[in-house]
Amino acid sequence: MTSLQIYVSFPGTAREALGFYADVFGGDLALFSYEEFNRTDGPPDAIAHGQLSGVVGLAGSDAPAGEKTVRFEGLMLSLLGAAEPAVLHEWFDKLADGGRVVDPLAEKPWGASDGQVIDRHGLHWLIGYEPESAA
Repeated sequence: MTSLQIYVSFPGTAREALGFYADVFGGDLALFSYEEFNRTDGPPDAIAHGQLSGVVGLAGSDAPAGEKTVRFEGLMLSLLGAAEPAVLHEWFDKLADGGRVVDPLAEKPWGASDGQVIDRHGLHWLIGYEPESAA
């Protein structure tokens, strides 16, 4: 791995959440259960480790009972310029489905386009792009 990767502890929703992100961003999703990792600190079908690899990488697991789960405050996952504008709009719309738009993805007074959305699993995203330069 050559870059930072977010690892999220989900409250028993890792399979659903990581599957959601795979639907949004594409890529390859690998899921491993507690049973497969010989863990006994949770249900056998809970996710002990999940990894989404692709344009957007994200990993996570189901937190064992009593451990803290995802809670974002003062933190956004930035996808500024991570893809073509049309793709960024598509991702934004998919993340907003069942989530909450904080600031619509639109052109801002400084010329760039960006927006913020908190998805249905509680992750806060900043998505945007610079205007196309005149050729």
